[in-house]
Amino acid sequence: MTDRSSTAQSIDEDLAAVRHAIRTGHMIGGQWVEPDSATSATFETRSPLNWDAGPLALMARGDAQTAAAAVGAAVDGFTEWGAWTVHQRAEVLHRLADLIIEHTDDIAMLETLDMGFMHESMRARLVGRGATNFRLYADLMVEHTERAWNAKNLDHVVQRMPAGPAVVITPWNAPFMLSTWKLAPALAAGNTVVHKPAEWSPLSAGLLADLAQQAGMPPGAYNLAQGIGSEVGAALVADPRVRRITFTGSPETGRHIGHAAAENLVPFTAELGGKGPLVVLADADVDAAAHRAAWQFDDSGQVCLAGTRILVDESIRDDFMERFNHHADALALGDSRDPNTDIGPAVHPTHVDRIHGFVERAVAEGGRILRGGAPVSGSLHYQPTLIEPASNDAEIVQREVFGPVLTLQTFTDENEAVALANSTAYGLSAMVWTTSAERANRVGRAIRAGLVWVNAFLVRDLTAPFGGCGISGIGREGGDHALDFHSDLKTLMILDDTVH
Repeated sequence: MTDRSSTAQSIDEDLAAVRHAIRTGHMIGGQWVEPDSATSATFETRSPLNWDAGPLALMARGDAQTAAAAVGAAVDGFTEWGAWTVHQRAEVLHRLADLIIEHTDDIAMLETLDMGFMHESMRARLVGRGATNFRLYADLMVEHTERAWNAKNLDHVVQRMPAGPAVVITPWNAPFMLSTWKLAPALAAGNTVVHKPAEWSPLSAGLLADLAQQAGMPPGAYNLAQGIGSEVGAALVADPRVRRITFTGSPETGRHIGHAAAENLVPFTAELGGKGPLVVLADADVDAAAHRAAWQFDDSGQVCLAGTRILVDESIRDDFMERFNHHADALALGDSRDPNTDIGPAVHPTHVDRIHGFVERAVAEGGRILRGGAPVSGSLHYQPTLIEPASNDAEIVQREVFGPVLTLQTFTDENEAVALANSTAYGLSAMVWTTSAERANRVGRAIRAGLVWVNAFLVRDLTAPFGGCGISGIGREGGDHALDFHSDLKTLMILDDTVH
């Protein structure tokens, strides 16, 4: 493993290049409400590439009053946006997608500076994916065909109606792409939104709100409330005027939001992370499986879909480990702006401490560190770490670390592999590696998870359902599943021969 983490360059030049794209305030009812440092509460956002360089920006710190104003603007804006035809909304969302592509450089650099995401990956994949999300949902709404049939002398039509103001709360990892994934179906369905981005990576949300305004969204269609989750976020989800809530984050926060949603009988979807198994069966292409396993360290392990529990047939353990170490040794830690870097830093010093706490407790429980196991001095990187746990009940196996920390366990037969794969409270994703079509179907179907890849990873048709089982989440996103969630369904019934 190559370590370039100590060579982080000054961020001043790159920050200056995107300073024009930084919005530090709230967007409420089509107006920017910028913080006044003399009278307004603010919070810092810093770059994990060079934490000690000082703040990238001082962001407006919203409160209950901010939340009430943003929801009020969404209520007012719904009168217009919700009444637009699907074709009118689609036209605006396609313009927004065009603007996203035009601003690829700004979005990619903001995300890299603010969150530490790999710059080349942002430019090559995730900015374009964000634009695709808006195009996808715009087109799905236009192509939607109302279900119609006749029964009991009545003509029946099932209609999608916009539900109303939606609160959209997005996470700090891949914030731009995950924001578009949640905002696009809400807006396409005709809902107005209040977007609350994570306080650890708020910058790209401001640019997205700016682009939405440029695309021609009417005032109040897209509102942005910056701030701390326990402050402005809690007030948003508790507002009785909100008609939909969608959230990505931790199970702990999800439970709090779920309570608030229940109080007001508001439909709620949540994607709450995972502890995915990566199952390598005896007949697998061992090198391909080992290579993919080593790449679970990507984005410093800050990926909810990652296969963090490596489960290997005991008969191929030594071969797998030799190949895994070969591929892991080739990974380079460093500055996310450097195209030769494979793994960037963790997002925040607090998160580095959290990751290390998991590792220390795993060792205290009797776990054995096979590689890594410590923070990298002088940076926010954490060494790519592999741990052989003391037992399947160990915390390091059962709880999501959300860092570059994997576990290794072995099994003796297919039944044990499935039992281990299904042995946590999570159920977001899984991988199975095998060259047998029969095993692929048998084991893939037996694993309880929202998504199971066989001999692949992170390849998705965006119209497929996305979500988790167990504490990994509630509900499904993706395609028509998301549009149905953001709609109220109505059955219109007209008696035959009464309308001419």
